[in-house]
Amino acid sequence: MKALVWLAIALTVCALPAIDGHGQAAGEYPARPVRMLIPFAPGGASDFVGRIAQPKLSEELGQQIVIDNRAGAAGNIAVDLVAHAAPDGYTILLGNIGAIAINPSIFPRFPINPLRDLVSVTMIADLPGALAINASLPVATVKEFIDYAKARPGALNFGSAGASSSTRLMMEVFMSAAGIKLLHIPYKGGAGGATTALLSGEISASMASPASFVPHAKTGRLKVLGIVASSRIAALPDVPTFAELGYPELTVASWQGIYVPVATPRPVINRLFAVVRKVMADPWVGERLAAGGAQPITSESPEAFARFTRSQTEFWARVVKQTGAAAE
Repeated sequence: MKALVWLAIALTVCALPAIDGHGQAAGEYPARPVRMLIPFAPGGASDFVGRIAQPKLSEELGQQIVIDNRAGAAGNIAVDLVAHAAPDGYTILLGNIGAIAINPSIFPRFPINPLRDLVSVTMIADLPGALAINASLPVATVKEFIDYAKARPGALNFGSAGASSSTRLMMEVFMSAAGIKLLHIPYKGGAGGATTALLSGEISASMASPASFVPHAKTGRLKVLGIVASSRIAALPDVPTFAELGYPELTVASWQGIYVPVATPRPVINRLFAVVRKVMADPWVGERLAAGGAQPITSESPEAFARFTRSQTEFWARVVKQTGAAAE
């Protein structure tokens, strides 16, 4: 009889769901709120995308997504935090082109390597870039801006979201092609700081996502002269692309994507992948992203996004070398 009792207990224990270190049953992810780190301060492109996706992600996951803006070091602070977080899916990163693909070449001594220390889950959105100038400048087109800058060598400056931001590098490419040189002033915390400086007249120009400029362009507080994209955007339909203006090299967009620490269980990655794809296909999300010039785009698989991340890292390493960009 005792043997039968012990057999029954053993079978019962084997049938119980496995419990992880946080007391949750395997397969029940998420069982508590998920923290999403954004590498920049509120007001920039990453924050814009993250806060639009947040309510729908929370709804689909059945747990609150808590946004944590961790600005600093061109995004490296947030990357470092996520790389060292527990690989359980409760700390995720909304990475972008700068923090993930450009920083490794700008900060070669930074100990975290996103390709090695993070797992790519899926792209989430693609954002074009835009060149905006202070409203007081007496120019209305890219050509007029170039002529104005050539007539005032060393007198103009431009702000960026940091030395490693894609828009800073695109500005370098533009200046090289146009034959002009503006003093670079990097701002901490993402595009928000540079946009504030542009509005106040502290800087003459800036490149960032249209989301940073659209509200102010509509009120006349700044002028948007050109779009870094393959086609015009609905938010600013009258603004030409740089490709239209004779700068075909300026079509590279700025993407955002979800990353988690290495060793995160595959079921958790699959769950996040499926939920993000569903959320980004929601018309409510698409409409709000479009209002800021962004487009929801997701990857075919985590592996496809990993290949994309690697190819972008290699591409921007070449751009950094060609432009001589460095941390400042």
